[in-house]
Amino acid sequence: MIRYIIRRLLISVPILAIGSLLAFFLVAAAGNPVAELKAKPGVTAQQIRDLESSLGLDQPIIVRYWKWLLDFLQGDWGKSIALGQAKVDIFDSVMRALWITARLVIGAELLAIVLGVSVGVLAAVKQYSIFDYLATSSAFLMFSMPIVCVAVILKTYGIKFNNLLESLGMDRWLSTVSPAAGGFQGSFGEVVFKYTGTYLLPTLSLTLISFAAYSRFQRASMLETLNSDYVRTARAKGISQRRVIFRHAFRNALIPVTTLFSINSAALFSGAIITETVFGWKGMGNLLVQSIRTFDPYMLMGWLMVTATLVIVFNLVADIMYGFLDPRIRLA
Repeated sequence: MIRYIIRRLLISVPILAIGSLLAFFLVAAAGNPVAELKAKPGVTAQQIRDLESSLGLDQPIIVRYWKWLLDFLQGDWGKSIALGQAKVDIFDSVMRALWITARLVIGAELLAIVLGVSVGVLAAVKQYSIFDYLATSSAFLMFSMPIVCVAVILKTYGIKFNNLLESLGMDRWLSTVSPAAGGFQGSFGEVVFKYTGTYLLPTLSLTLISFAAYSRFQRASMLETLNSDYVRTARAKGISQRRVIFRHAFRNALIPVTTLFSINSAALFSGAIITETVFGWKGMGNLLVQSIRTFDPYMLMGWLMVTATLVIVFNLVADIMYGFLDPRIRLA
């Protein structure tokens, strides 16, 4: 197992290197970040050339990439070159956004996995029952609904719920904006009250969409497993239904869901763009939007490298989980 993990990590190095090269060329091909200054009155060509020289934009692209790569490997991700903004450290900005998104995504993923897998297993065991029809219909409805609709609906009713609380003389509970910096202050009960109110709506927005995917995958995988030969053999031997489900079928039925976990988790961590935009969270999704809007190539490269690393890490976690779920899968 250790050798396999080390080998996968070593293979990831050239993958990240090639990916960074392609990403750098694509970002550079989008244009010059100071080009918009040419249309502004009072800006001379010499001023533009001086700015390009100070940012290193007058050098060949391969030279710029090599310099960026060496600095990146040494932990210097550079400064933001977004026009009209203070030169902020890219590493600090990306890590801050990643931590904000992580607090949102971890809770949403845990809820989605627990609820989705449980509902999927129960729907498969009770196939063609009322519960199965309700679970399947609900999953299809939530899966087909755009996440922007889910987020806007939750935010709208969250505001109405807060207005109702205020009309009853109570404090507002559900927050529809990003949490304040510095965390929550007060007693333990007050902190829990504020924490749940702040995270509930955006977490629920991500949970509902992910729950639909997990429940659908788990139901389909469980049905296929329950109809396999070894499960029929276990039933023919007189093994109880409960043991057949949880001892023989459930573990193997989790393998396809593990693949979904790696894809979904990496996608959410790389930026729950719609949810963060609706609720005003300054996470990875918001950072991506701002980097594109202000045409900040080095900030965008930092975002891309973190995203690529997350994809590799979650795929590695999924491969390791395969080995625990099914001993037939050899990792070495």
